[in-house]
Amino acid sequence: MDEVEVVVAHSERATLRVGDVFLKVDADRARLDVEVEMMALAPVPTPQVLWRKPPVLAIAAVPGATLGRLGGPSTGSPAAWAAAGAAIRKLHDAPLPSRLGRAGQSVTALAAELDAECASLVTNGVLPADLVARNRQVAEAALRPWTPAFTHGDLQIAHVFVDGDEVTGVIDWSEAGRGDALYDLATFTLGHEERLADLLAGYGTDVDLDVIRAWWSVRSLLVVRWLTEHGFDPFAPGCEVDVLRSRM
Repeated sequence: MDEVEVVVAHSERATLRVGDVFLKVDADRARLDVEVEMMALAPVPTPQVLWRKPPVLAIAAVPGATLGRLGGPSTGSPAAWAAAGAAIRKLHDAPLPSRLGRAGQSVTALAAELDAECASLVTNGVLPADLVARNRQVAEAALRPWTPAFTHGDLQIAHVFVDGDEVTGVIDWSEAGRGDALYDLATFTLGHEERLADLLAGYGTDVDLDVIRAWWSVRSLLVVRWLTEHGFDPFAPGCEVDVLRSRM
């Protein structure tokens, strides 16, 4: 072990890498409990839990690499993207967990949160009013009844690892639970709209594309302020603000 790598760190949690071990430090013990529980239930490859001593969870690194990152180029073959889609479908078709996940927010609660966040973005001059208004209009398609599925809840492209055309691991399960399956698909393809068809080749095409596009707007609107306040840059090329601009 030559060094300790800080993978991500902010006021709520931090992830460190030491060799082939990831140490997740979380101020909220419940999040660690949820992560371990959901990984045990998920029917897809997940990291091995090495030990847990709150506020720290130690997990083994998974082999392979991600299919890209938000703000960077998408990588991997169409077959690798299809394999990711098939793994996500397997998760969504699995028996439902008992808890609601991040993607399980009620339509009423989500609309209220979205409206409050949109107002804040405009009032505080974070984003132009016309950009917020257009994306709030697009977001409306996500505010509809949905059939509960076993969702990851934070299925960023950086959270799924593949080796060749095989999914080797899905990480970061603290937001998992019952929720809207299309939220996961939208999160995974955020900023990589051009790879949606490849993903759906493995997942299945029985999805409403307008709802996926709506979730791109919802997720971006809701996280811009949080990212800015926690040391991230949603204004970087290809990131959340560019996703919002692409709806104009």
